[in-house]
Amino acid sequence: MTATPKFCFVIHPLSLDDVARYEPGAAGKGAPIVRKIMEWMPPWAAVHVTGVRTPDGRETEGWFVTAPLLPEQMMEFPREEVYKRILRAIEIGVELGATIAGLGAFTGVVGDGGVTIAERSPIAVTTGNSLTIAAGIQSLFRGAHEMEIDPAEATAVVVGATGSIGSACARLIAKRVKHVILVARNNTRLAKFHDEIKDTLGCESSYTTDIGDAVRRAQLILTATSSTQDVIQPEDLQTGAVVCELSLPHDVSRRVALERPDVLVTEGGNMVVPGTPRFERVRQPGSEFDLNLPPRTALACMSETMVLALENRIENYTLGRGIELDRVIEIEEMATRCGFTLADMRAFDTAITPEKIAATRDAAAVRRAALRQAQGDTGAAQGDTGVAQGDTGVARGDTAVAQADAVRVAQA
Repeated sequence: MTATPKFCFVIHPLSLDDVARYEPGAAGKGAPIVRKIMEWMPPWAAVHVTGVRTPDGRETEGWFVTAPLLPEQMMEFPREEVYKRILRAIEIGVELGATIAGLGAFTGVVGDGGVTIAERSPIAVTTGNSLTIAAGIQSLFRGAHEMEIDPAEATAVVVGATGSIGSACARLIAKRVKHVILVARNNTRLAKFHDEIKDTLGCESSYTTDIGDAVRRAQLILTATSSTQDVIQPEDLQTGAVVCELSLPHDVSRRVALERPDVLVTEGGNMVVPGTPRFERVRQPGSEFDLNLPPRTALACMSETMVLALENRIENYTLGRGIELDRVIEIEEMATRCGFTLADMRAFDTAITPEKIAATRDAAAVRRAALRQAQGDTGAAQGDTGVAQGDTGVARGDTAVAQADAVRVAQA
């Protein structure tokens, strides 16, 4: 029996608080020191992944290799320096036996979306974005079902619509909704993209660079940006809206969790890994690496890399800005065949239980009733004002009649 290929996946901290998860020795150190250390710290194999096993018995193993840069450093540092870090991480994976590499978080965003990295890499490369898209679409419409939203009558917003993930999501979501609004920062690029695809979407469509305005008009929102700041705010969301975020760092403000119990937010890119997967720290054998996810769960981009290894598809798979929809469909089928399933809903690092979903639906119903009551009171107040104005008019009419009668009497 031929051995199943092995994989590596390049990871990096998403924030200063996240650094200690990768390197426990960083805990308690000040931000300036941590940033400075990360400028010169070389990549290292952080996690050994074992126990990934398909229902028919195929098994793979791999390594998560850290390229120690923060998202903002990935975007601000000279591109060649960033490429050098990523490629060194892949080389470490090769030294451990990997034959395919995945690019996690900003390592798959920087530059041209993995194209240059793939050209220079000694092994095949994927960003994992195809399975991320498939999982995100499933998550968004699962949320719509839970919140009793009929997609065919709904308006959907895709934030980050000109990106590699967002552009594919926009085309797939449009097939199932009444109206899709495309949102991105660069109006010229956005207008061009909308013009290219509008006749193929199969629904009404529009575009804007105003995130708040778009979100206020939508019941379904999917975010796929490379922003390091919150882009979805609680005051912009409709009652009972569903927000699916595929971005890391997250796009949705944590204020939403505190201020909008009527809104369902879900992380869209998580998959349950088949078998009995273990994520063991390389430098601390026997210690599990905290993926900040439930047991047996991995990000969809990680899962795509595992699936390609299990299927022996050692090729550059998902790269660049324009993702082929056929690849999204194919990787979803391969993932299903390998036993990967969509993970339970989760948001703000917390599981979304059936009870939580029911409470969210109830909160939406209460808020809608309160809004209707407020609108009714406003209408009644306006009606009372109209009646009062009518009474005043009648009184004025009576006065005018009385004055006319007095004049006639005097003239007589």
